[in-house]
Amino acid sequence: MQDSIEEVIGHRFRRPELLEEALTHKSYAFEGGGRRHNERLEFLGDSVLAAVTAHRLFDQHPDEDEGRLSKMKAALVSRPTLTRWARRIGLGEHLKLGAGEEATGGRGRASILANAVEAVIGAVYIDGGYKAAFELVRGWLEDESVGVDEEDYKSRLQEIVQKRHKSPPDYKMLQTLGPDHDKTFMVKVQFGARVLGTGRGKSKKEAEQAAARDALEKLG
Repeated sequence: MQDSIEEVIGHRFRRPELLEEALTHKSYAFEGGGRRHNERLEFLGDSVLAAVTAHRLFDQHPDEDEGRLSKMKAALVSRPTLTRWARRIGLGEHLKLGAGEEATGGRGRASILANAVEAVIGAVYIDGGYKAAFELVRGWLEDESVGVDEEDYKSRLQEIVQKRHKSPPDYKMLQTLGPDHDKTFMVKVQFGARVLGTGRGKSKKEAEQAAARDALEKLG
């Protein structure tokens, strides 16, 4: 079990007891007579997650102001996001739960899963330092939308363009920059021959959303 979760998260623990603690819910610890459980690591992981996420957003969005970056960070470190991460890697299967939590579906409970993700991040930070935690969180962040309102930009633009022209806009790749592990995508959105907006991002989805946002700002 330990080997499989280490493989999934991409970190081999030098101190495997940290991973065991991160996966131990307090209900299991209390039933076992006071074993260590994951709430302290959860506390630490929460702060590490916030720091890494802020670091990534700061680097990826040099033109955004503090208010917007804060909203983006809040969305990325929210319980729904953490729960998706946990379910994506099957974290619930590895948790140690007390009989009561087990019987009432604790392995799938959002609060338990989200807290366990933070505990794992905290454990990786203690075991491998900031760099190891950064790499772990970065991998998860790359699979997430990087904003609060970005998910609406494409649909909002499509609604406006279709209402005016009865057809949706097209998105086309302009350029791909950087090495494979750190690419930046440049995209344009157009209707016919008219370019409505351009955008860049660390994924095609992000670049398209940025282009749609640019188009909406230009359209007023």
